[in-house]
Amino acid sequence: MPVLRRPLEAWRDRVRQIEDLGFHTVTVADHLGDGWTMDPMLTMASAAAATTDLRVATGVLCNDFYHPVHLHRSISNLDLLSDGRVTLGLGAGYRVIDYEVSGVPFDPAPVRIARLTESIAVLKALFGGERVEFTGEHFQIRDLVGAPQTVQRPHPPILVGGGGRRMLELAARSADIVNINPRLSRDLSIERIRHELSVEGLIAKVDIIRNAAIAAGRDPDELRLQVNMLDVRVRDGGAEHHWTSGLLGWLPQGVYDQSPLVLDGDAGRCAEALLELREATGITEIHLGANAAAVAPIVDKLR
Repeated sequence: MPVLRRPLEAWRDRVRQIEDLGFHTVTVADHLGDGWTMDPMLTMASAAAATTDLRVATGVLCNDFYHPVHLHRSISNLDLLSDGRVTLGLGAGYRVIDYEVSGVPFDPAPVRIARLTESIAVLKALFGGERVEFTGEHFQIRDLVGAPQTVQRPHPPILVGGGGRRMLELAARSADIVNINPRLSRDLSIERIRHELSVEGLIAKVDIIRNAAIAAGRDPDELRLQVNMLDVRVRDGGAEHHWTSGLLGWLPQGVYDQSPLVLDGDAGRCAEALLELREATGITEIHLGANAAAVAPIVDKLR
């Protein structure tokens, strides 16, 4: 999502340009602190109003900051306002600073994941439009009817992002789209991080997802798999465009050069690399970073 700045018509023009360039979805992150300013719900609503076909998505909301009852109402309204162009991305929360500046306790991972599990169950029940009763460890819902009815049925696509086994298995059981993240924690060895960033590492996580889906009685082929490109260097028309995720900032040089999450070359070669990634892993959705104009030649090749 383009950073929201005045004049607003220039911001709307940037969003419309993303649609015109052939992108499928524009996503907005959800952070606090560090100068982050954009409210996901309001910017998605504004972006949807400025466009015709472009989907809007959260990439991803920190579940601990949203009660599922209120989140359901916001997403249901947004699905109506956008005529069914919303994707709800949820995560268990990972940026400690977001918790520190807001005063929300940063609970251990098992607690955050359990709370996310309950939240998704409440959301799905409310999206069903029936009268909901829910008694869990973290949420208790009493005699509430989910309204309004969404355009997308049975509900807007739910995306769950994660890199560890527990999150991937949760996504396989309950999500429509699984965003597969490499674990880039500073407490991991460089060799482990190389594996996380490798094709073999991605395939291992895809296997976890497929096995968990089968165990839950779901067809794994119905799940959509997604990854985020972390470093993009695309050359087009004699110019080089570069975008790098802040997640890589602390890694030693050369650690991620051979990663499939890195695109380096002219637009044609980058497009080929994405098709090769799809063939090797089944991943069909690619987040191409924050510089839409830079990666537009790749999208054009894929079209």
